[in-house]
Amino acid sequence: MPKQVIACHDCDLLQREPALRPGGTARCPRCGATLFQSQPQWLDRALAFTLGALVAFGVANAFPIVGLEFNGELIQTTLIGAALRMNADGMHSIAILVFFTTFLAPLLEMVCVAWLLLPLRAGRIPPSADAVFRLIRWIQPWGMTEVFLLALLVALVKLAAIASVVPGIALWSFGVLMVLLAAAAGALEPRELWARLEAGQ
Repeated sequence: MPKQVIACHDCDLLQREPALRPGGTARCPRCGATLFQSQPQWLDRALAFTLGALVAFGVANAFPIVGLEFNGELIQTTLIGAALRMNADGMHSIAILVFFTTFLAPLLEMVCVAWLLLPLRAGRIPPSADAVFRLIRWIQPWGMTEVFLLALLVALVKLAAIASVVPGIALWSFGVLMVLLAAAAGALEPRELWARLEAGQ
């Protein structure tokens, strides 16, 4: 069977796909960019990280992110509660942006990845796999959990000067979520995923 011709995503060099040992990495001979990796158990790891991220996401949105104690009064809110408050205060575009980039986009990405990986783990082909994979690629740049967490930490540092800051369970959950999302993205192998999908067709 002839080897597949692939193009380097950095320099566009066309080359034959090399055979790799488990754990090996294929690099472009011209620019040295990583073409793909052979990761044993990538499916199990990607699925575990994704399901863990869904659990962390649920916790992060079910509990208050942070509380501010001022003059003996504790004010707490969740992510959705903050977006609703901004919308009620007339900041409609910001509320929609916060909701989409920190709630809807990450949730949609995780659900789509689980949609692909769970049937594959069970030995079946997921329905509408090509459309779901394209949706993942489209939604990925819009998920900004890490940007939200960084902005939140900066805001908390400034707010600490005027009120007592009480970190909520959701704040730690967002930190765990950020790590799990990065781990899931690193474990997911699109090339191996498509190979399994094509083999099952």
